Amino acid sequence: MTREPTSPTFRRDAAAVLAARLAEPRRFLQVVAGPRQVGKTTLVHQVLSGSRRPHVFVTADEPALRDASWLTAQWERARLLAKSEGKGGAVLALDEVQKIPDWSEAVKRLWDEDTRHRLPLRVVLLGSAPLLVQHGLSESLAGRFEIVHLPHWSFTEMHTVFGFTLEQYLYFGGYPGAAPLANDSQRWRRYLLDSLIETTIARDVLLLTRVDKPALLRRLFELGCRYSGQVLSYTKMLGQLHDAGNTTTLAHYLELLTGAGMLTGLSKYSGKVVRARASSPKLQVFNTALLTAQSGLTPAEVRADREFWGRLTESAVGAHLANAAASGLCELFYWREGNREVDFVLRHGRTVVGLEVKSGRAPDSLPGLAAFSAAFKPKRTLLVGGDGIPVEEFLSRPVTDWLEDA
Repeated sequence: MTREPTSPTFRRDAAAVLAARLAEPRRFLQVVAGPRQVGKTTLVHQVLSGSRRPHVFVTADEPALRDASWLTAQWERARLLAKSEGKGGAVLALDEVQKIPDWSEAVKRLWDEDTRHRLPLRVVLLGSAPLLVQHGLSESLAGRFEIVHLPHWSFTEMHTVFGFTLEQYLYFGGYPGAAPLANDSQRWRRYLLDSLIETTIARDVLLLTRVDKPALLRRLFELGCRYSGQVLSYTKMLGQLHDAGNTTTLAHYLELLTGAGMLTGLSKYSGKVVRARASSPKLQVFNTALLTAQSGLTPAEVRADREFWGRLTESAVGAHLANAAASGLCELFYWREGNREVDFVLRHGRTVVGLEVKSGRAPDSLPGLAAFSAAFKPKRTLLVGGDGIPVEEFLSRPVTDWLEDA
C-alpha cells in the first residue's frame, strides 16, 4: 500500500540551488530543464513563494497560441514590477517557453535590453524537453544562461514522500504525480500511457520537432522499453521495427527521446570519443515506470517473473546513473569485448568506475569486470546486488559518492 504524501512541503535539492542563484545580483538567465511530470513548475513556485522579491509567473502551455508579442507583453509587465521595487527588482518565470515560436531570439533581445539599462529583473525559464530548450539556448543565448537540471525522482525522494519500498520503486518508478494511483496498478498504467507517455511524445517531441515518421518514433520508444538494459544495433532495431527507415533516422529519433527524458542509448566505452559514438547503443529508460507500463504486467506478475525482475533491477540502476549523467554529474557508458561485458561505466574527468549489476540473470563469475580492469585500470569496480552493494543502498546514495575518494 502506498500512502498520501507525508511531506507536503517537500523540496527537491535543486530548489536550494535556484533560490541561491536568484538571491545573487542579476547575472544569468536561470533555466530549469527536465522531463515532463518531475515537478519543475512546483519547484519554481516553491522558490518564488519563499522569496521576498515580487514575481510574475506565466505559462505558454495553453491551448491559445502564444507568440513573441505575448512573450514581450509578459516581459514588460515584469519590468514595471521590477522598476517599482527599486534595487531589489523582481523575477519573471516563463513556463514551457519552448512552445513559443522563435522564443530564444525574443528572450535574447529583451534580456540584452535589460542588461543595457541595468534593470534588476531576474528571469527563470522552464521547459519540458531539455534537448529542445538546449537547442534554442545554444543558438541565441550563449553565455547568458545557467541550467538547473531536474531529473526523474530518485528512490530516496519517492520513499521519503510516498513511503515507496524498493519493490514499489522498481515497478512504479519515479513519477510523483502517478504515485497516489499505485494502489490500483491498472489505473496507474492507463495514466502513464495516456496522460504521460503519449503527452510527452505528442507535445514535447512531435509538436516541436520535424519527425517524418512519427509511428516509427513511437515504435522505437516501445522497443527501447522492451529491450532496456540490452545492447541492440540500429540494424537489428530496424529489423524489429519492420520499417523502411535507416540507421541515421533511428539515431536521431533516439536523441529526441533522450532529450525528452524517456529513453537513451548508451555508447560503448573505449576511451576514445569517436569509437564510442560509432558503437551499437545500450538502450536504457530514464524511469522504470516507462518499462513496466509498456509491459502490461501487474506488480505480482513482474515479481514472479525472475527474468523480467532481473532486467527491471538492472534498468533501475541504469536509470539512477542515466539521470545523474543527464544532470552533468558524470558520463555513462557500457563496455563489451567479445562475450565479456560490464553493465555500466562511469567517467568524470579522469576518474573511471566499472559497475556490474548482479540480478537473477547474472552469472556467478564476473569476467567482464576483470577484463575491463586489466584494459582500463579504473579507479574502482563495483558489484551491485547479490553479494555486492545492496540495490536499495546503491539507489539511496548519490552517484557522485561512487566517483569520490573513499
